[in-house]
Amino acid sequence: MNNPGILFNRARALRLNGLIAHWDEIADAPWLAAVLQWEEEERSDRSLRRRMRAARLGHFRQLADYDWKWPRRIDRTAIEELMTLSFVKEAANIVFIGPNGVGKSTLALNVAYQALVAGHSVLLRTASEMLGELAAIDSDSMLRRKLQYYAAPDVLVIDEVGYLSYSNRHADLLFDLISRRYEKRSTIVTTNKPFAQWSEVFPNAACVVSLVDRLLHHCEVIAIDGDSYRFKEATERSKAQRQQRTSHAADEKEPTA
Repeated sequence: MNNPGILFNRARALRLNGLIAHWDEIADAPWLAAVLQWEEEERSDRSLRRRMRAARLGHFRQLADYDWKWPRRIDRTAIEELMTLSFVKEAANIVFIGPNGVGKSTLALNVAYQALVAGHSVLLRTASEMLGELAAIDSDSMLRRKLQYYAAPDVLVIDEVGYLSYSNRHADLLFDLISRRYEKRSTIVTTNKPFAQWSEVFPNAACVVSLVDRLLHHCEVIAIDGDSYRFKEATERSKAQRQQRTSHAADEKEPTA
């Protein structure tokens, strides 16, 4: 039997003021619990769709399809622990580090999607996209608003740090952003550069040591080693296409008399 007090609190949380105004008339109605559940589920679905659009995760390989046997080194247990989202509650960071093509972005996106499903706000940007946008802003007030935009999500994914080199201004902007999120919200970073080489990513930037220190203070570092899975897939696809062409050519060849 549904508790009228609990139902009333659910209706109030949903701000169903029309129902609340007539509560004495409908409190015992057998359909009330179902109506509240439908409204809660619909709002939850709309919220997820809205946050998905805002997150801009795009298409990515699901974790169930990830080939755990391909990397030479990967801590599957640690990654599966990340899917519990305890790091979000602790406002801790995650860094996926490894060579190109080993699935760093795929894993980061799966963790981000799990956070979305759990009700958290998420935003994905490549480092070049985000830092380029911030560096192009001339107005101090607009820059503050944009930095706040990137500082606000519960989980911010900064993809592909290390693929390009950046100026001192880019480094300062990233340090500012990481500082704004420090111990407040979680940041996920994917990089192909060991931290000792981040001075090559931000040449001559004075804040690099402080940037890395703040990023890693509360952080789970997932190191992955292996060959490019994308290269493996491309090689296998080319091999299959060659075999298919050879098979078709053999089928079309007329037998000799």
